Amino acid sequence: MTAFPGFADIGVTTEGHVATIEIQRPPHNFFDYALIQQIADAMDIIDGDPLLRCAVLCSAGKSFCAGANFGSDGSSSSSRSENGDGVRAPHLYLEAVRLFGARTPIVGAIQGAAIGGGLGLALVPDFRVAAPEARFSANFTRLGFHPGFGLTHTLPGLIGQQRACLMFYTSRRIKGEEAVEWGLADVLAPLAEVRSTAQALAAEIAENSPLGVVETRATMRAGLADRVRETTDHELVIQNRLRETEDFREGVRAMAERRVPEFRGV
Repeated sequence: MTAFPGFADIGVTTEGHVATIEIQRPPHNFFDYALIQQIADAMDIIDGDPLLRCAVLCSAGKSFCAGANFGSDGSSSSSRSENGDGVRAPHLYLEAVRLFGARTPIVGAIQGAAIGGGLGLALVPDFRVAAPEARFSANFTRLGFHPGFGLTHTLPGLIGQQRACLMFYTSRRIKGEEAVEWGLADVLAPLAEVRSTAQALAAEIAENSPLGVVETRATMRAGLADRVRETTDHELVIQNRLRETEDFREGVRAMAERRVPEFRGV
């Protein structure tokens, strides 16, 4: 079985035919370019190992992924946090496209908050096991921003256009039970059992013909990575425009100060 390199922000372990990728930036696991690249690199290695037939994506700490770590002023740190090198989101979104293009099935273990771009990351897996304590939120409009990470394509595909619009327009948080009812998550498990339940589902998938599963998945997800690329290209244009507005700066300040934002539409 292939050995994994030492990653800075993730840990990768294997048991049987299942690989587990753990995001290791607790408590909230904010993402940037480097983190998404490491997960994509790990999936490339898993794809290349015929003994690994399914992967679990999980996180250490309270949140699954609470999104990008915006600065309190909504300015320079937002661009750096999204890709790690001072160049804005195209590079991060290219790494996201790599994830959506992975060949190996993925099960997500969502123990806590999946917010903003963290929700986008939570929708990369084929299936999600969620705790009642999980929270799913596309909170972009609460920040004076536009959805990203391909969510304007992936979220309606899971829960339908109307419910996706409700999440986008209101920025409300959806609890674990409601997420399962909506189809945003597939399995509800007690908090202490989220990861083990995800690993059990991954092992169930891995019991089946690897060629059959991979080819069936390729059929079911045909063109997904290309559609996500087209979607993120559009999302990025709007995000870069809104990033320069006072409303965006106010949204980030309000989030940092834990208050209701006072938007002015400028």
